[in-house]
Amino acid sequence: MNGIMDAGATLLAPARAHARPVASDTDCDAFVRDIYDQYGPLLLRYATRLLDGDWHKAEDILQETAARAWKHARFLGTRGEHLRPWLFTVTRNLVTDHHRARHIRPLELAPVEDRDASWDSTESTITSHAVLKALRELNEQQRTVIRLMYYLECSVSQTAEHLGIPPGTVKSRAFYAVRALRKALRKQGVSGP
Repeated sequence: MNGIMDAGATLLAPARAHARPVASDTDCDAFVRDIYDQYGPLLLRYATRLLDGDWHKAEDILQETAARAWKHARFLGTRGEHLRPWLFTVTRNLVTDHHRARHIRPLELAPVEDRDASWDSTESTITSHAVLKALRELNEQQRTVIRLMYYLECSVSQTAEHLGIPPGTVKSRAFYAVRALRKALRKQGVSGP
């Protein structure tokens, strides 16, 4: 990691190719050190930019990228011309995974002070039971779309990809699912917006 913090690090990495075969763990360690020296500053800036300036998370992403390179060192050491694109792809995928995880589990990341503490637990519990009962009246397709889009907060395209159906079909199912849910709630005497 020392190579990353060097003040004299250039903006562009040299085009040195790692074409030597990697045989032992010592060679793997040297291979990863070469990656840090050659690509570390570039990968760190790239990850920081993708993470909207979060330098600390970018360092975590760089370390995970290096760990994956170390795991695959025997293969990557013989594929010098493909190393740089592989490293940038791994970094981008790790950042994408980070964004998805934050989107799917936003409450885990929110400080307790930011949560709404004013809701009434009794009313909330009764409403939850009514919604669960109404959800049981829906068919499986409707329940799945509601679960993905409203509970897990997946986008239309994410839901379509997960279910293997076109986005238009997701929108249609969501529309009819919400309409059926409102109808089931009205039957129970629960009114909403």
